[in-house]
Amino acid sequence: MLHEEVVARLREKLIDGVMPPGSRVPEKELCAEFGVSRTPLREALKVMASEGYIVLLPNRGARVAKMTARNLEELFEVCGGMEALAGELACQHGTDAEIAEIEALHDRMAEFYAVRDLAGYYPLNRAIHEAIVRATHNAVLINLYENVSARIRRARFVVPMPPDHWRLAMAEHEAILNALQRRDAVMLSSILKTHLRNKCEQVERAGFAESDETPTPPAAARKTPVKKPQPEQSDMERVP
Repeated sequence: MLHEEVVARLREKLIDGVMPPGSRVPEKELCAEFGVSRTPLREALKVMASEGYIVLLPNRGARVAKMTARNLEELFEVCGGMEALAGELACQHGTDAEIAEIEALHDRMAEFYAVRDLAGYYPLNRAIHEAIVRATHNAVLINLYENVSARIRRARFVVPMPPDHWRLAMAEHEAILNALQRRDAVMLSSILKTHLRNKCEQVERAGFAESDETPTPPAAARKTPVKKPQPEQSDMERVP
């Protein structure tokens, strides 16, 4: 198996949550599954570490990186900025056929919303956002977006959706499609940025990420430093 294939399959497992955050990376099992030796797997692990998916531990293998609330906020901020830019560029460069494809995806997504089928709704939701980015015809943005969005895919497209949040998300998608069809770049950019901000707040409320705060140890566990008694000075050592 080529290095790129090992990296791609390992990344897919991490994104899909096959190995949950904080768990040990089972190198031996992965080598057997991928049909590779430890060397190419460890090279792939270095790539995953550089992308923030795992943490390499000296002489202790690797663990899947945990997502903190601040990590999540930062990723959503960057992703929101990218999608806002994508909205502008898609209005300028997207073809009529691409916009029609996005409309078709939206209509199918609306059908799943009507019957409250979240499992069917989420893949189409994701496909819409990715189609808008592709419609920019900007290779740099497409590649950067793919990397960043992959890191929050599980949080963004897997967490439960309370009814009021789902209604808001669907209304925002209606506005997204409307602005895209009118090629209103300013409006679409603004809606997409707000849409991502609202999604971030929903994910935070769902408790997907860990708190950034370090718990304070109980009072009984805290140690008060003991002052060492200082030797008394003789009369001759004392300064008058």
